[in-house]
Amino acid sequence: MITRIVNAKDGLDEAVSLIRSGELVVFPTETVYGLGANAYDAAAVKKIFEAKGRPQDNPLIVHISCTDEVRDVAREVPDVFYALAERFMPGALTVVLPKSARVPDIVTAGGDTVAVRMPDNAVARELISRSFPIAAPSANRSKHVSPTSAKHVYDDLNGRVPLILDGGECAVGIESTVLDLTSGSPVILRPGAVTAEMLAPYLGVTPGSGKVIGTAKSPGMKYEHYAPAAEAYAARSAASAAEFYDKCEAEGKNPVLLFRDVYADALGDRARISLGGSVDDFMHGVYSALRAAEKEYGVIIVEMLDGDGRAASVMNRVMKAVGGKTV
Repeated sequence: MITRIVNAKDGLDEAVSLIRSGELVVFPTETVYGLGANAYDAAAVKKIFEAKGRPQDNPLIVHISCTDEVRDVAREVPDVFYALAERFMPGALTVVLPKSARVPDIVTAGGDTVAVRMPDNAVARELISRSFPIAAPSANRSKHVSPTSAKHVYDDLNGRVPLILDGGECAVGIESTVLDLTSGSPVILRPGAVTAEMLAPYLGVTPGSGKVIGTAKSPGMKYEHYAPAAEAYAARSAASAAEFYDKCEAEGKNPVLLFRDVYADALGDRARISLGGSVDDFMHGVYSALRAAEKEYGVIIVEMLDGDGRAASVMNRVMKAVGGKTV
């Protein structure tokens, strides 16, 4: 299969045709790039798992273009969903609801719930509105670092998908928050840019954090993710990072530091890829930095962030990327 990268707006008509004919399309969102298929077509959705090498017990998110479409993919939609949608959709929030009969079991890994999101990307929403609700995980090989550019997708899926819509770099840089509204009390199954503190006023309570019990209700719950090809660690401080870096360098392991610029003086002239100045900069750039680092270096040492909110969401991804290893 020949994989083509086309400007997102220029390739929209072709993308609509592919989705309508049961094929795959990679499309941009504000979080990460998605690998999409018609959410109502089980045979098309199966191609997603094959292209990614993804286990079929790992459910997908169904992307919609407007709130009206939620009634097609979910049943018993609570009023709080619409309150959340008014504030956070389109945006980086996914909500788990009871699924409708139209959604095939392959999308939900056999479960009775469906994860629903409206991406904050005009091309993505037009693609959906002109075709179908689209089931889509991140557009990368399973367990690898998620893609935030069309080039990242091409590196992983060349020859596995017919079309990549290039919409530039993703603005957010990590996957959406997943909020479960089917468990009695609201539960965050995956943290993201929309934090528990931001959700609390709409829910009347701060949502807790969920773990897998039986069937997973959302992506990111059952498997390690976001892993670079190189050995990777999280550093508790600039001092510990510098010490570990020097040790790795002495052993000929070709290390690199992924830190924000505030630590530039403390880290000296050691090899470093900048993660910007703020937590949001870190969130936006960490996947791109991990992908760049794995191509040139043998050991990756990533700054650990303190605090809750978005810092905690980013650390959720970093700690999975490094397999929990710290220095």
